[in-house]
Amino acid sequence: MSWTRSLITALAVCVALLAGSAGCGPSDARGQDGKPSSPAGELLDERDEEGSPYREVDAEDAPAVGVEVTPDTDGGWDVRLTVRNFRFSPDGTGGRAVAGRGLAHLELNGRRVALLRTPEYHLPGDSVPRGTHHVTARLYADDGSVWAVDGEPVESTADITVSDQEPSPDPSAAPMGTEPPEPARGTDGRGHGGGRGSAGGDEQA
Repeated sequence: MSWTRSLITALAVCVALLAGSAGCGPSDARGQDGKPSSPAGELLDERDEEGSPYREVDAEDAPAVGVEVTPDTDGGWDVRLTVRNFRFSPDGTGGRAVAGRGLAHLELNGRRVALLRTPEYHLPGDSVPRGTHHVTARLYADDGSVWAVDGEPVESTADITVSDQEPSPDPSAAPMGTEPPEPARGTDGRGHGGGRGSAGGDEQA
């Protein structure tokens, strides 16, 4: 799927690597190793590029994130996140991991450009020069750990390709992006993605 306005093309491709949020189950719930499982997951040895550890949680009722990128009339880009089973923590929140809560790191071509406690952000036009760029949103807990499932971070990436000329308005154009997909469930009952429309999910629009 592609979206074109003048000679600028915004191509958003879902590369959603969605991981689980924790359920608030009974305190005596057991994990696969027979030990009590934590609603806030378990820290892994794996770390992201900045050294933050992954926080593994069950895939069922996992947090999920989608990215929508829309060019504006001033040459910049409006970024909007859609989340499921996740709420943004307000500024000043303590540094303790709570299931389904935290903030998002927004990256451009692998470089962090913002810490988001709201689902919207504006990328200036001069930060996105000619060429193809990758806009990635990754979900973190309030203690700085990365929400993850099956050893993969909860994140989504949209690709945008910019030509030489400035954008011009096109009323027929629609914004492009990714949304958290429906959870895929196997025979073990585990979901492999954050659920769009999943019951009981907290949505931050």
